[in-house]
Amino acid sequence: MARTGFFHHFGTFLLLAATVLLIVTCISAPVINDISIMKVDLGRPYMGPIKRVTFGTFGWCEVADGPDSCSSSHVGYNPTNVMRTIEGISFSNYAENTTKALTKAMILHPIACGLNFIAFLLALGAGLVGSFLASLVAALAFIVTVVIMILDFVTFSIIKSRINDAPTVSRAHWGSAAWTTLAAAICSLLGMIILFITCCSARIHKRRNRDLEPKNDYGVAAAPPRRRRWF
Repeated sequence: MARTGFFHHFGTFLLLAATVLLIVTCISAPVINDISIMKVDLGRPYMGPIKRVTFGTFGWCEVADGPDSCSSSHVGYNPTNVMRTIEGISFSNYAENTTKALTKAMILHPIACGLNFIAFLLALGAGLVGSFLASLVAALAFIVTVVIMILDFVTFSIIKSRINDAPTVSRAHWGSAAWTTLAAAICSLLGMIILFITCCSARIHKRRNRDLEPKNDYGVAAAPPRRRRWF
């Protein structure tokens, strides 16, 4: 791994970066109010104290002039009901049932985070076996990360389009947690590719060096000559 050491370490760093980025997504609202997958600026402060609604992985927060109000952290929630209660925006039964079901799949966020971290630990072991196992786990982590990224955008695209089309001044925007998931998927993909390439390259170099070793008449690598000791 000596010749590919830099690239191997870079791939390992990318897996660590993917882990950190997914941690940011996991601690979005209601854990940290200002980190969200999608945020809705109500734009009508005179109608009530709530200024913004932030939707995260395991819940939502109502950001107000005074103390913020957040839901408890749990798997699966109903974002359409939140906007219906606060803003009075109606959603179809299809939109409500779909988004409510898709939020239950957000449990994949910490799973993807854990897979990237396992791949990072395996890559730290260097060596051919460690790099190969790390690339396999990173491939699985990338698949899971892409799945949750698609689910995030599909889930909140339904709500975002309805809010922006409604006859109100409220506007929905993508939050930082949506982009950290996208960046994590890119880091996971690049880390997987780099680790797999460095693993194959190290194996080729090892085989080439073995072929260049001097062999005796029986095709076995000759032992290096012993040094004479002078007493």
